[in-house]
Amino acid sequence: MTGALRAIMLALAFAGLGPPAVSQDIRHEILDFADLQGWKADDHAAALEVFLNSCADLDDPDWTALCALANQRPDARAFFELFFRPVVISDGKPALFTGYFEPELNGALRPDARYRYPVYREPPEARRSNPWLTRREILETDVMRDRGLEIAWVDDPVELFFLQIQGSGRIRLPDGSVIRVGYGGANGHEYRSIGVELVRRGVYDVHQVSAQVIKNWVRRNPVEGRELLMHNPSYVFFRRVDQVPADRGPLGAMNRSVTTGRTVAVDPAYVPLGAPVWIEKAGTDPIHRLMIAQDTGSAIKGAQRADIFFGTGDAAGLAAGKLRDPGRMVVLMPIQRAYAMLMEHEP
Repeated sequence: MTGALRAIMLALAFAGLGPPAVSQDIRHEILDFADLQGWKADDHAAALEVFLNSCADLDDPDWTALCALANQRPDARAFFELFFRPVVISDGKPALFTGYFEPELNGALRPDARYRYPVYREPPEARRSNPWLTRREILETDVMRDRGLEIAWVDDPVELFFLQIQGSGRIRLPDGSVIRVGYGGANGHEYRSIGVELVRRGVYDVHQVSAQVIKNWVRRNPVEGRELLMHNPSYVFFRRVDQVPADRGPLGAMNRSVTTGRTVAVDPAYVPLGAPVWIEKAGTDPIHRLMIAQDTGSAIKGAQRADIFFGTGDAAGLAAGKLRDPGRMVVLMPIQRAYAMLMEHEP
């Protein structure tokens, strides 16, 4: 997770890819736009609007000039083809695409018999100490209680756990109103996948694991399930995000609303935030689309790792949770930057 650091629920995280160090074997290959499968058929104007949503925050001269030009609303396809070059950035690991979404939980601003599980703000001592207490120590001691750190209380500890993985979400209150919460800090412990742990125990094979499968198992096995959740020592705190309109997506790592089907989370060690990214996702439902790298995730590690934002609610969650496909990711870089990257990494 980062910035508004959505900590994701990722099929990949459940399938066992830990956060590796940045590879030293980074390779760059410049392509032609004719090499991008489905490029001509995409809605480039839609991608340009998403690019404009965050490009003003880019302070590098190469990007600021292009953002100023994009604000003149040029022909979108011509804009990308004239001023960018497609670059494949690889680190020796295969491409993998997963999905994420904005969950919606049931909750209340006061606890009662139904709403018993608090959504916490970050305490000041957690900001000062990294790492701080583990998930178990936070939940099984009195360290958080009676300090006014609760934003709301929800009715399902399993959904709350997955809210922490996503890093942002909506809480629907009993009167029908909704509050939004976003990433507000973490305890500094490394994320450990409970899906991987279920595979290690022999409960499931890798191909069987998804968010819904894990939720169902935890609910069928409440005692073992609670202990399984403690396997992940990472704990995410939240903040209210009331400034984001209901019709906009949650805030991503650039502190801008992400866009369904056009925002992708990447590893910023390889892909600059704000960059256009051409996605060629293989699998059952192929995707060939220009997206914008506006988010990150704690399990999104590697030059060819990407997490596609699917929207808000249960349907988006089901679609995102099923996604785990190979393919290729191509970053559109400003022309001078693209060739500079190529020269920097020549042997």
